[in-house]
Amino acid sequence: MNGLDIPLDLRLPARTARTFAKAGIETVRDLLRIAPRRYYHWGALTPLSTLREGDDVTILAEVVSTSIVANRSRPGVRCEVQLTDGVATIGATFFAKNEYTLIPHRKILTPGASMLFSGKVGSYRGRLQLTHPNFEGAEGDEEQIRRHVDRPIPIYPTTAGITSWVISRAIGVVLDTLTEDTIPDALGAQLRATYALASPLQAYRFLHQPEDDEQCALAKKTFAWEEALILQGALLAARRGARALEAPACQVQPNSLVTTFMESLPYELTQAQDEALGQISADLSLTQPMLRLLQGDVGSGKTVVALAALIQVVGAGYQGALLAPTEVLALQHVESIRALLTRAGILGGGLIGNEEGNEDEAPPRTGSARAAEDSTETSGANPQARGVEVRLLTGSTPLRARREIHALMESGVPMIVVGTHALLSEGVSFGNLALAVVDEQHRFGVAQRDKLRVMGPNGRGVHQLVMTATPIPRTIAMTVFGDLDETRMTGLPPGRTPVQTFLVDSTNASWMERLWQRAREEVDGGGRVYVVCPRIDQDDDVPDGDEAEARRPPLASVNAVAHTLRGLPVMTGVSIAELTGRTSNEDKDAVMAAFSAGTVPVIVATTVIEVGIDVPEATMMVILDAQQFGLSQLHQLRGRVGRSDRPSVCMAVHRHEMTDVGRLKLQAFASTTNGFDLAEEDMKIRQEGDVLGAQQSGRRSHLEFLSVRRDAGIIEKARSEAERIIEDDPDLSSHRQLEWEIIERSGETLAWLERS
Repeated sequence: MNGLDIPLDLRLPARTARTFAKAGIETVRDLLRIAPRRYYHWGALTPLSTLREGDDVTILAEVVSTSIVANRSRPGVRCEVQLTDGVATIGATFFAKNEYTLIPHRKILTPGASMLFSGKVGSYRGRLQLTHPNFEGAEGDEEQIRRHVDRPIPIYPTTAGITSWVISRAIGVVLDTLTEDTIPDALGAQLRATYALASPLQAYRFLHQPEDDEQCALAKKTFAWEEALILQGALLAARRGARALEAPACQVQPNSLVTTFMESLPYELTQAQDEALGQISADLSLTQPMLRLLQGDVGSGKTVVALAALIQVVGAGYQGALLAPTEVLALQHVESIRALLTRAGILGGGLIGNEEGNEDEAPPRTGSARAAEDSTETSGANPQARGVEVRLLTGSTPLRARREIHALMESGVPMIVVGTHALLSEGVSFGNLALAVVDEQHRFGVAQRDKLRVMGPNGRGVHQLVMTATPIPRTIAMTVFGDLDETRMTGLPPGRTPVQTFLVDSTNASWMERLWQRAREEVDGGGRVYVVCPRIDQDDDVPDGDEAEARRPPLASVNAVAHTLRGLPVMTGVSIAELTGRTSNEDKDAVMAAFSAGTVPVIVATTVIEVGIDVPEATMMVILDAQQFGLSQLHQLRGRVGRSDRPSVCMAVHRHEMTDVGRLKLQAFASTTNGFDLAEEDMKIRQEGDVLGAQQSGRRSHLEFLSVRRDAGIIEKARSEAERIIEDDPDLSSHRQLEWEIIERSGETLAWLERS
């Protein structure tokens, strides 16, 4: 019998069980999986001198005095209790409508009583105090307490008003009902022995009732291993399921389109690009669906590699799709793709339909019949002779053009479709999709990307290439993208120069004056300048991140900064444009066109220019209030310059007063332009939930024990063990508990990951 699935109302008093049920804790498993927030020793509970306002604390203290006092400024009374640890004192206050309500407090909180108090530290008239803390007597006499000085005390998070000691007592009750043979084992005796892990019952006892710190550590290690194996097993199972489908084999033929394309490039590919293309091309030639993550630092040349893959698919007679997160980026992809195909002489022009919706260019034929006719005329045995057709599909595509593109897609004619979320809309289907490329993967949910994996006809599998220009730490890639093969591209293509980065204190007037002089010099030299602000205007309610002091001046805003720059003598005669998320698509296109042409050489913008903007003439990036941005975001912004052989600079302007974390972040940013090194540093600096995307997704991590920052070794070993288990036992017939855990527990874990 599985002792973990027993309802709590069969193990605890009915009233206690109901209290836990209201918090969603209904079974023995639910209760035992409440991990202690931290551990204290008896001696470590009592130094009141270390308490700070705002701390959530559990303290052991002796009652010095208790008194009932009438309130002066409002009706009612209060119970004032003075507490001591023998060195320092702190007050505890309980408010009530009348003194009768406080009779229990006066009876229990008697001078000399040793009590546990739990609550948030506040202050009143400059003195620290606890207001309405939970409290309980410290059981046992002084001698009994002394015997437990070295025993760690688990402190649990307060859940729906349930105090730490209530949770602890309940756990003690249910642990006494369990034996080793009533707790299922997902890891197995062999794996536990190999890696010196605790048995299932030992792990729970060591977690909740440890005799020493070593037992705490062993319990945490054991549960971290369990979570790692279940997560890796789930990812590998998902990978196995996806690869059970059959995708079209897109082999490179002699004198193929992709060969012509590669020979036409005006530069040599880097070794990293060559290796990445070789791996991707080999994957595409197989019937097993490709599932590959392509990581490339900012400006490493991923787009060319992805385009070569798409051309390989079209050359084999199939369709390819490129999914971009924004219309601006999708349009830029289309323009750069068409320019490269034109240079190679393989841009197709035989299909009817144009995303711009120019009806003068389209004969009066509509619908699927027209697409089928076009397909008959332009497809066939020799797709090489036709060239590569490229279409753009976004939310702004005119209705008539959209219908034509939909019909072409459904007809199965070989082509590349570049699009935004419009590619995932209801009613959109491909007749012959073989490859889906997802750019800037962190902008899409896992369900959106996975939809593309099965968009082939009749549920046929689709090769998938997931790209990111935000380097991911190795352990996170292994944890979040464990179902994908990984390719890393390092280095810069020929003709690119590393960007020099400088930190500028905004309170240094001479430095700020020199900064804008340098901007003018860049403009006079034919360069372009980005100025990035965290806000659009001063009235925007934007969280102040690391610097939350209310007295400081407002954060830099696009409107205010643009106005200031236009009034600086050094910027006289320089056209300055503004670009934000509120700018219409039409105006965005006009601003970027003017910026590229040099008629408007300075753009003051928000982070809308973070991804996909490619202006080789841009040579200077100014990031105002840089302490507000994340490290990866700073790196992405810096990547908008240095996209040619011209020297480029990035100026990160920050406030004088910063937190230690903010300072470390900016120092790391200035110390290297290597995105992979920055990703690893970012993981060290940031909180676990932020690292794994919990902030973006709005979910908390369901990994209670496994840490991608701390447990790289466990993750790697668990990956190897999961691979071995699934290879030897594909349907997990000999690992039923692991299978159950993967099914029952990995669902919510994989959901919060969102692969983002």
